[in-house]
Amino acid sequence: MLVYFYKTIFPQKWNIAGFKDMIPLWSRVVVGVIPAAVIGFLLDDFIEAHLFNIVVVSVALVVWGVALVFSGKLEQRESSTAEIVKMSYGKALAVGFFQCLAMVPGTSRSAVTILGAMCLGCSRACAAEFSFFLAIPTMFGASLLKLVKGGAHLTSPQWIALTIGFVTAFFVAWGVIAWFMDYVKKHDFKLFGWYRIALGAILLVLFFCGVVKL
Repeated sequence: MLVYFYKTIFPQKWNIAGFKDMIPLWSRVVVGVIPAAVIGFLLDDFIEAHLFNIVVVSVALVVWGVALVFSGKLEQRESSTAEIVKMSYGKALAVGFFQCLAMVPGTSRSAVTILGAMCLGCSRACAAEFSFFLAIPTMFGASLLKLVKGGAHLTSPQWIALTIGFVTAFFVAWGVIAWFMDYVKKHDFKLFGWYRIALGAILLVLFFCGVVKL
C-alpha cells in the first residue's frame, strides 16, 4: 500500500509546505484508526482464545457476503463525500468503529470499512481508498503487537519463513491492490459477496458433516 499509493500518501515535496499538504489526509486516517488501536489492544487475547474457530469464520463469511451482495443499494443514494480530505472527522471516526468489526475472524477488514464508509455517504472509490489508507497503521500496529508478544520466541527457521511470507505478500498485495482499485471504479461488490457466501456455506457443511473440527 505504501508503494502503490506513494504519490497520494507521501508529500510531493519534502519540506514544511509539502508536509502541511498531507495533514488533511493523515489527520483523518489517524482519527479513523483510534477505535481499532484501543479495542484491538484490549481484546486481542480474548479474540484469539474464543473466536478463532470454523463456525465463527464461516458465519462471518456468509453474513458479510450477504452485505456485499446488497451493497449496490447503498450506491443508489447520492454520495455526499467523494474525496477523503473532504470527509468529516466524525465520519472518519465512525468508519474506524466499523473497522473494529473485522476483529471477528472471517470478517474482511476492507469489506466492512468500505461498506461502513458507503453507509455514511462516501462514494465507492472514496470508501475503497480510505479503507486501504486505514489499513496502513492498523496492520502495522497489529503486526507489531503480535511480534512483541511472540517474536522473541521465534526460531531461526520461523524468522526465515516469516521473511519469505512477507516478501511474497508484498508482491501479491501490490498486484491485487492495483487490480482492485481499477475494478471498484467499474463494478460493484456482488462477485465478492457470492464468493464469501459459497465459501462460508461449504465450510459449515464440512463442519456439520464432521470433516473439519471446531
